[in-house]
Amino acid sequence: MVPEADFTSYYGRPIVKPAPWEHDIAIYLFTGGVAAGSSMLAAGADLTDRPALRRVGRLGSLVSLALSMGALVHDLGKPSRFINMLRVAKLTSPMSVGTWILALHGPFAAAASAAEVVGMLPARWQRGPLGILLVLGRPAGIVGALTAPPVAAYTAVLLADTATPAWHSAFRELPFVFCGSAAAASGGLGLLGTPVDQAGPARAFAVGGAAVELAAERRMEQSMGISAETLHQGTAGRWMRASIALTAAGAVGALAGRRSRALSMASGAALMAGSLCTRMGVFEAGIASAKDPKYTVVPQRERVDRGEQVRYQG
Repeated sequence: MVPEADFTSYYGRPIVKPAPWEHDIAIYLFTGGVAAGSSMLAAGADLTDRPALRRVGRLGSLVSLALSMGALVHDLGKPSRFINMLRVAKLTSPMSVGTWILALHGPFAAAASAAEVVGMLPARWQRGPLGILLVLGRPAGIVGALTAPPVAAYTAVLLADTATPAWHSAFRELPFVFCGSAAAASGGLGLLGTPVDQAGPARAFAVGGAAVELAAERRMEQSMGISAETLHQGTAGRWMRASIALTAAGAVGALAGRRSRALSMASGAALMAGSLCTRMGVFEAGIASAKDPKYTVVPQRERVDRGEQVRYQG
């Protein structure tokens, strides 16, 4: 008798085409999270009279947004392609929704950052048209903070909505990983640039974000099935191991550095580096899972077998 065929791939070729993205997109994922978290921290610092933390948050948000948009435009090839995406709004497309989220958040975050820059200028420059920005700084910062959480989360939805096995199988937990990572990174930025007497909210943000990120990563690995292997192998595995080590060390250092500026700065740098490693690891894991047919075929076969069992039992 002829044995039953065991299909694994089409002549060893990938079944799912890997995403045509370069590392620009991984940088975009990271800087977008830092920008979102920094906007939230800056608004809170403004309302609680912490000018140093407000300044770090607003300027950090501005720089991160600029880097994020630069990485996205570089990947798209030319700025007009981003503008053309605003010609339509498609609620079923994470890319379209994400574009509009950025278009809504960006101007308010930029206005709040501009107000901070004007406030650093000599008094004579703060009169006239530039003085209007000082008045608009707080309301713009609050709106920027309210629109920040979707900026941190939508990139995870964007990845999970693809057919890439490692990303799609993590659709439940990946938004929590990215949001926790964004909080850890932005809190780390606050620790890096703020004196310890004003860094309390940044410290809480960083430690809480790190805890959420590490717990969500653990849960994500348990739910991903066989594609979780990609998080432990090759380049992605090295990035993820570095992420866990840096994030855990940064959180412990943040708790221990309540009175030490040097330790707070070192912890903040570790948290930011850990967040970047998380984005790079998830990105590399997705690309690796698309290149290996096993991560497409095995889950499909498991779903077929479960369906057959259900029909037989019925």
